[in-house]
Parts: sequence; structure tokens; C-alpha cells
Amino acid sequence: MTVQPWNRDLLIRLGRDRDALPHALLLHGPAGIGKRDLGLALIQWLLCEHPEAAGACGRCDACNWFEKGNHPDFRALEPGETDDDETGESAKPVEKGKSAKRSLPLIKIEAVRALTDYLQLSAHRGGWRTALIQPAEYMNAAAANALLKTLEEPPPRVLMVLVSHQPGRLPATVRSRCRKIGIGYPPGVVALDWMREQGIEKPESLLAEAGGAPLTALANADPEHARMREIFLDHLANPAALDACALAREYRMSLTESWGWLTRWIHDLIRQRLATLPRYFPNRHAHGARVAATADLAGLLDFQRELTQAGRWLRHPLNGQLLLESWLIRYAEIAGKP
Repeated sequence: MTVQPWNRDLLIRLGRDRDALPHALLLHGPAGIGKRDLGLALIQWLLCEHPEAAGACGRCDACNWFEKGNHPDFRALEPGETDDDETGESAKPVEKGKSAKRSLPLIKIEAVRALTDYLQLSAHRGGWRTALIQPAEYMNAAAANALLKTLEEPPPRVLMVLVSHQPGRLPATVRSRCRKIGIGYPPGVVALDWMREQGIEKPESLLAEAGGAPLTALANADPEHARMREIFLDHLANPAALDACALAREYRMSLTESWGWLTRWIHDLIRQRLATLPRYFPNRHAHGARVAATADLAGLLDFQRELTQAGRWLRHPLNGQLLLESWLIRYAEIAGKP
């Protein structure tokens, strides 16, 4: 497992002394900075039969199994999509004329119970049993409680790596039983160099849009994602003509992305209203300046707070179209008046 260059030193520090590892690590920080890859690299190193000074050898049977996803002493727990009743049934097709119902990604109690049962078994290779849970905040309350007993009374030679973008959403009882490792954004120069190595020729604007998160920026380089973003921003750049209903209908299945674009756009408008350069969309400087010049600053600040609070609803099965439409109407009221 390859870890990004800005996390290599931390990987070496964590893996230097296997016997000093805790039973549970909580790797927390913003999304898109490689926390999951770091956790996987640490686990592979721990399971490796011929570990090297800087990580797993990548050649032994254990490494081959791990990289193919079938190592018997490793489990990964990630959210699946379920309905609002959390039964886990597949979402039904949307009937014509009805709004799409958003699926709610969750890590459910059944999956956590299966994981804790596995951790009680003897290791197949006579070494460690390992697990990665990410994003850990996607455990519902029952799932988090099911994990507590293992966190409180861990079997010997067990390592659980919890990865979280929002650790505050985890129960305090879970957080307190993990060694917390905070991870921040990498230096801009390092992130840009890494993106160029991934084949992105002009990564500056993508990294700016992602707020400094290189993996998010790399995902945003997808042509279809870029096309949808630019169309959405074109509408925001002309708030007086914004058709909130039509735009919400078109982007109803991309609520999280739309919320992110709108939130970052508002942030840039506030900066430009205060005679500061935009942070997230520098290539839209002229469009933003024109909107910011007539927008109500107090209204923008209030709306920014509303959007920040609304972020908590993104994982809930609300009607995405109606929610996005309400935000766009609010935006047009603030920014669309001459």
C-alpha cells in the first residue's frame, strides 16, 4: 500500500515499534488528505512477514494477500447504503413524477458485531488481527456501542484503525478509548508536486477548490465532475437569472457536491466583498467580484452560517431536490438583487 509523501514520516513513527502500538488508533482530519491510505499502509506493515525500515516489503505472501484484499487477518468496515429505516434494503426505483429519495450510508450494528467476533479469534498467521473502520462517524449509535466492549477490553495483538473526517460526531466513549492522531493539510508545494506526478498538468485551481486536500482535488479532476461544477458555477455567477427549481432538479442527486460548491462560492464572495482574493475559485475572480459588488454582506454572512449548519443534514435521507432548491432561492434573494 502506497502512502502519500506528506504522511510517510508519520507512518514511520507509528510503525517504528510494533509492541508500543495501542489497540486502537483514531486518525482524524479533513477529508482528502490520505488518512485511509495511511491506516492501510500501517496495517500492511504490521502484517508483513519481512517488514522494512520504512514500511511493508510488498513482496511476501502477506503483502500479496493484503494488496489483493484477501488477507485472513484484516477486515475493512466501510458504509453501505440503506434506507431511512436502516434496514439495509436496496432503494426502490424512483417512480416517474416523484422526487428521488436519497440513500443513507451507514456502518450498521450487524457489521460491527461481525467485526468484533472476528477480532476475538486467533490470528491465522500467528501474528496480529487488524481492522480499519472508515469513516468511523458513519457508525450509528447502536454500532458505536457495539464496538465499545472491544475497545474497553481488547484482545491481545489487535489493532483497530478508525479513520474520521469529523471526530466530533463520534461518541466521547469511543474517542476516549483510542489514541488520537490529528492529520492536517500537506504543504501546498508538496501537494502540487504530488498531483503533477499523478498526471495533472495544471493542478493549482483544483487544489484551491479542494481547500488544500490533494486527494479531493485529484477526484475533482474527473472531466464529468468538472463539467458539472462549471455549469453549476455559471448559474451562481448570474444570480438574477437563476432558476432555482430547474437547477435543483438537475443536481438533486449531487446534493453533497452542490452544497460544497455553493458553500465555497459564498466563502469567496465574502472575501471579495471585503476586498480579499477568492480562495476556492480563483479562476472565477471576475465573476465573483461582479456578484460580490452588489450582494448584501450581512446576508452572505448569515447564509454562510446556514450552509455550515446544513452540512449536518447531508447524510440524512431528506429530499435533496427540495433542500437544494431552498438554498438556491435563498442565494438568489441575497445576491440577485440589483
